[in-house]
Amino acid sequence: MKPLSIVLVASLLASPVAMAKTVEAVASFSVLADIVKQVGGEHVNVVSLVGPNGDPHAFQPSPRDSKALKQADVVFVSGLGLEGWLDRLVSASGYQGPMVIASEGIDTRHMEEEGKQVTDPHAWNSMKNGIRYATNVMNALVVADPQDADYFRQRGKAYVQQLQQLDNWAKSEFATVAPQRRKVLTSHDAFGYFGQEYGVTFLAPVGFSTESEASASKVAGLIEQIKHEGVHSYFIENQADPRLVKQIAAATGAKAGGELYPEALSDARGPASSYVKAFKHNVSVMVAGMK
Repeated sequence: MKPLSIVLVASLLASPVAMAKTVEAVASFSVLADIVKQVGGEHVNVVSLVGPNGDPHAFQPSPRDSKALKQADVVFVSGLGLEGWLDRLVSASGYQGPMVIASEGIDTRHMEEEGKQVTDPHAWNSMKNGIRYATNVMNALVVADPQDADYFRQRGKAYVQQLQQLDNWAKSEFATVAPQRRKVLTSHDAFGYFGQEYGVTFLAPVGFSTESEASASKVAGLIEQIKHEGVHSYFIENQADPRLVKQIAAATGAKAGGELYPEALSDARGPASSYVKAFKHNVSVMVAGMK
C-alpha cells in the first residue's frame, strides 16, 4: 500500500486545479494590457510593452521587450496600424506564437493624414468597440488555456456587462450637454471613434499619430475654426506634448479643461489606472469642461 502522502500528491496532480495554468501574455500598450488583465484574472500574467503614460506611436522596443515576447504564450495587439514597430520586434524576438488582433471585427473609420486616407487606429476609445476588444480577448484566452475556459467566460461576460453600462452612462452624460457645446480641442486625433459614438466634435492640430507635425497653415486654420465654432475648452493628453495645444488655446481663448487619457493609462496612483477608470475620467472631464 502506498503512503497516504504519495496518494494525495498523485491525486492533486491529476486534478483540474493542479492542471490549471497561468498564461504568459504580452500586450502592446497599457489600455489593452488592462483589458487582458481584467478578463484573465489570476490565470494570466500580462506584460505591457508600452507602459503607463507611454506613447504607442513613438515607442522604441528594447532588448527586454524582445525577451518578453520570446517567452510569451500569446501576444495581444490593437492592430489598425497602431503598432508600426511590431513587425521589427517580432522578427528580432523570434516569437512564433499566436498574435491576437483585439480590434478584429470592428467597423473602422478613416481619416486624412498628409493627403492620404488612413485607418484611424484608436478604436478602443468608443466603449462599443471596447466591448469587442474584451470579447476578442476572452475568446483568445479560452483557446490559449482551455482548462480555464469557464473562468475566462465568466469574467469576460461580467466585464462586458460593466462596459455596456459605461457605454449607456456616457451617452446619458453627453445628452445633458447642448449639441453646439459638444466641441473640444485636443492634442491629436485620438478621439474619432469616441466622437462618432457620443456626438462630440474634436479639433486637433496633429493627426492620428503624435509623431506627425502640424503645419503653420493648419494651425492658423484651426485657430480660425475654433473661434468661429466657439470651442470653449481644450484638453491636454497624458502621453503627448501639450505645448502646441496650449499655444492654440491662448490664441483662441479656450480654457483648460483638464487632462485626458486617450491611448495610455496613468500609473497606479493616477486617476486612470484602468481602462474603465480612464473612460469614466475622460467622459466626466469633458462634460464638465463643456458645461
